[in-house]
Amino acid sequence: MFKILTLNNISVKGLDRLPRDQYEVASEITHPDAILVRSAKMHDMEIPGTVKAIGRAGAGVNNIPVERMTKAGVPVFNAPGANANAVKELVIAGMLMAARNIGPAWRFAVGLEGSDAEISKAVEAGKKNFVGFELPGRTLGVVGLGAIGVRVANAARALGMKVIGYDPTITVKAAWQLDAGVEQALSVDDLVTRSDFITFHVPLNDATANMINAERLRLMKPGVVLLNFARNGIIDDEAAVRALDDGRLYAYVCDFPSNLLKDHPRVITLPHLGASTREAEENCAVMVVDEARDWLENGNVRNSVNFPEIELPRGEGYRIAVVNSNVPNMLGQVSTLLADAGLNILDMLNKSRGDIAVTLIDVNQPPAAETAEAIASIEGVLSVRCLGC
Repeated sequence: MFKILTLNNISVKGLDRLPRDQYEVASEITHPDAILVRSAKMHDMEIPGTVKAIGRAGAGVNNIPVERMTKAGVPVFNAPGANANAVKELVIAGMLMAARNIGPAWRFAVGLEGSDAEISKAVEAGKKNFVGFELPGRTLGVVGLGAIGVRVANAARALGMKVIGYDPTITVKAAWQLDAGVEQALSVDDLVTRSDFITFHVPLNDATANMINAERLRLMKPGVVLLNFARNGIIDDEAAVRALDDGRLYAYVCDFPSNLLKDHPRVITLPHLGASTREAEENCAVMVVDEARDWLENGNVRNSVNFPEIELPRGEGYRIAVVNSNVPNMLGQVSTLLADAGLNILDMLNKSRGDIAVTLIDVNQPPAAETAEAIASIEGVLSVRCLGC
């Protein structure tokens, strides 16, 4: 029986994929085999040594101590692309809201007073202050062409916009999915100088923190709209507000309210709604539950941020999953121990990523506890599991 600890409300649609005769799921549980989380911060959490997997029902893993888990031989899974449509729709909505001055116009309408006749008169007099512009023919710059960025780019093309994208690490899969009309920017600087709208779909790290700063704001043409539905910190908010006040920036739409931003007349802030749809929450839960279950039951790894992708179809025999430091002669030592125990290897697959390697070995008989202990005692081995033994 596997024990699953949930740190946040995880969609029932995902949890229902865990057979109750094999899994115990609860928000309070001792000695869990896996943890499912959405936004709970885990960096200061004491994570039990029984944990074999952490699943993040979303894309970002900033709330999870990934490096600590890697050293412990624990894969961290996420759900890339599961919320892509939800974020894409909000980005398109943000562009429309900025272009048509929906935020200021809404505030104006809410503040109207008097009789209906007086309100009608005020509307006719005031609407000239909210004249906007249309999207077709405008240029959208997309920084980051992963699952979300590709969908945003394609949707913008369908609306008649020109699109330029920048992503030096774009995957072959993403490139195939991208509309043929999307142009390639040579750099972030090249992109910002050519765009009327700029949207970001990248993680927050040392390379992306304050990617848009005072220097890059000066490179932009007048009247640009910035959109950030990725991570707080990618845009230097203070520099963006100065550009808004100077009239160089037209609008700033983001998912991260603050005292600096929330009352600015040219800023639209939303309460981190990017993935807040029922469908996205369900998609994320289903994806991450399937990933964690496949690891626990079969040793397969899909969509892990710290482990190599590995998949060995189950055949005959008994499976041993070994996680170890990626150093020479690991396979030789493990194979020798199995041979000494009289076990015949039916199938085997080894994959590595950085400092971590995973080996899946199917043998003809259940390994004795002493054999598993011998493998675990090899210097550099982080974990050994016999699956279905």
